[in-house]
Amino acid sequence: MAILSEYEEQDHKKPSSSSVAKPFSAALDPSDPLGWKDKLEGEERKKKEAEKKAAERKAAPAPAPVKKEEIVKVKEEAVVNKEAQSKPEEEAKGPRAPNKLNGLDMDTYSWGQSLQEVNIYVPVPSGTKSRFIVCEIKKKHLKVGVKGQPPVIDAELFNSVKVDDCFWSLEDQKTVSILLTKQDHMEWWKYLAKGEPEIDTQKVEPENSKLGDLDPETRSTVEKMMFDQRQKQMGLPTSDEMQKQELLKKFMAEHPEMDFSRAKIN
Repeated sequence: MAILSEYEEQDHKKPSSSSVAKPFSAALDPSDPLGWKDKLEGEERKKKEAEKKAAERKAAPAPAPVKKEEIVKVKEEAVVNKEAQSKPEEEAKGPRAPNKLNGLDMDTYSWGQSLQEVNIYVPVPSGTKSRFIVCEIKKKHLKVGVKGQPPVIDAELFNSVKVDDCFWSLEDQKTVSILLTKQDHMEWWKYLAKGEPEIDTQKVEPENSKLGDLDPETRSTVEKMMFDQRQKQMGLPTSDEMQKQELLKKFMAEHPEMDFSRAKIN
């Protein structure tokens, strides 16, 4: 019995392989004996911060879905902004308001007109002599510039001119002044040279002081044109339209037996 007891006691004292402690292999740095502790604490802080951020993301409310009305509103605003941006471009392409001379101020020259004439003003370098000016006036073409340089104007005119009644001069050695006499004295030019912007002839304002210089027939025609332009600007009938209306009223008064209720009158 004694022998068995000793054997069991020895077997009980014998450590198992699974309970054997592993040797500690950490190396101690004499210059920083607590470095391992700081490193361990840093890792713990990073772990806690990552867990905190994950919890916050999980607790954050999901973004509300975009309503259909809001999408439509954004699209409408985009369309409005696009139209607002394109409007100046459309205005630039359309007829422009005339200057005080009933013409247009261009980058390199300006021009104006009356019913009989067209006046053009082309700036040139100060001190330019007349022999260096190039000015060729044809029935429906104009070329103006300085010798040795690209012409300022070299294009077809809006309408024909009387070449024999046209001339040019150099004023103060810095401006070429050109006068063109129109072939048609009853028409306002929409532009001077082909390809340049057009003016709104409905906004042309003839000088009343010059009406007295016209013959009675021409003056009557000009006054009629001025009246019609003012009527159109106010949305009112022109003189011809008013005359037609008066004739229609007179005809209706003379024929009361006729029914005009269904008549389409232009």
